Amino acid sequence: MRLLRTLAPVGLSLFAALIGLLGGALVMWISGYDAIAGYEALFEGVFGGIFDGQFGNEWGLYDTLGASVPLVLTGLTFAIGIRGGVFNIGAEGQVYAGAVATAAASLFVLPPGVHHLVAMAFGMAAGALWALPVSLLKVTRGVHEVISTIMLNRIALFVGMYVVTHFLANPDRAYQSIKAAESAQFPAIMPGTSLTAAVLVPVIVAVAIYYLLARTTFGYQLRVVGFNPMAARYAGMSQTKTVNATFWLGGMTAGLAGSLMIIGSPPSYALTTDMSTVANLGFDGIGVALIGRNHPIGVIFAALFFAALNVGGLSMDIASDVPQEMIMVIQGVIIVILAAPELLRILRGVIRGRSNAEEETS
Repeated sequence: MRLLRTLAPVGLSLFAALIGLLGGALVMWISGYDAIAGYEALFEGVFGGIFDGQFGNEWGLYDTLGASVPLVLTGLTFAIGIRGGVFNIGAEGQVYAGAVATAAASLFVLPPGVHHLVAMAFGMAAGALWALPVSLLKVTRGVHEVISTIMLNRIALFVGMYVVTHFLANPDRAYQSIKAAESAQFPAIMPGTSLTAAVLVPVIVAVAIYYLLARTTFGYQLRVVGFNPMAARYAGMSQTKTVNATFWLGGMTAGLAGSLMIIGSPPSYALTTDMSTVANLGFDGIGVALIGRNHPIGVIFAALFFAALNVGGLSMDIASDVPQEMIMVIQGVIIVILAAPELLRILRGVIRGRSNAEEETS
């Protein structure tokens, strides 16, 4: 029975993926495009061989793995928040903060290994610090985190652009920051692809987060506060400490995502002045977390699926007659259908929480 309960969400996700793919095919068919040819191009782009060296690298699978690295971490940011009963949609700003801090730290003169750790520590600290105002405003003034995170996302974008342009600009390339020192760069596993040794970092973090949430006292308290705040209060659990820890932990994972986009993204190993290097990673993480059902291990597979859609979409645009705008529509249909079960579960939890709050105050 326990095995069936464990496999049920997996089966539901696979069924939703099938429905999403059929929905995307229906959109292509209605629009007059060849759905079979489009999906063939997408899957060949993901698993390699579509480019044959003409338009880019033929190792699509390596690029898919590389593209999934930051998505795992930003997905964890939202998933941790949901487990703690908060909507942390500030991963976008926290990624910006982590990327800028790492771009600065990667210029230090340090031995390899130590430099990697220092650069990632700077990114994680910057992400946590950018989440600090959100948690403090929530626990001290009751400001809803959705409002504060949206505002801080925009602030982080323009602050990051200012810092990169005025303090970290590359004199030879005005559109990007100074390249990270070689001692801070993760080497490419396959030359010519975006896959580096940094791919191991999000897997380690996801497993650590899973252990933290499932096997520790802190994780138990976080889940209780998120699932039933009233019961947590009666049990003497500190909601203030739990909420703060939830935001800080999520900020650290988002900051690490920004960090790895600097020291783990060949060949540039740099941050563009308009922040496009890391743009939308935080928002994509929300979809990744929903597809992965807000489970740390599920987020890994969801990030791979999300990255496959992005990498395969480029091949789809080149090798078939499906335009980029239609590809984005198809991706949106697939993602929405995949995320729908978890989104409905969250909404039911919100409604249940409000009902409990009304009963408590009546």
